Amino acid sequence: MSEDQPSILFRLDPRSGVAPYRQLVDQVRQAVETGRLRGGDQLPSVREVVTQVTINPNTVHRAYRELEHLALAEGRLGLGTFITENPEVHATEAGNTELSRQLQLWAQRARTAGLDEDDMLELLRRILSRDERVLS
Repeated sequence: MSEDQPSILFRLDPRSGVAPYRQLVDQVRQAVETGRLRGGDQLPSVREVVTQVTINPNTVHRAYRELEHLALAEGRLGLGTFITENPEVHATEAGNTELSRQLQLWAQRARTAGLDEDDMLELLRRILSRDERVLS
């Protein structure tokens, strides 16, 4: 990345229902998973993010702390926040944790709708086979 080009351009969707800090975390995780961000890349400063998306600085700090907690980023005193070395492993783990949480919520909604385990598994099989046909 060039000095004047931010390593990532954040965007927020206020209609998504996802907390702004979580949107920032998810965007960094996705950028790591796709290779747009690599170990050693510097994230924009809090001030730069505030300017990009008009957000409270505390929200950006919260997102960066969460990235550190997930071992995707590390703060370096006086230098900024950087993607950790080998972040792909951490991004995948964090992504799997989030997918697991979403799947648990889906299963609860399915149970509430009257589906039992066999019904849920059959529905999932149909969805997966449909996805395979679309992807082939």
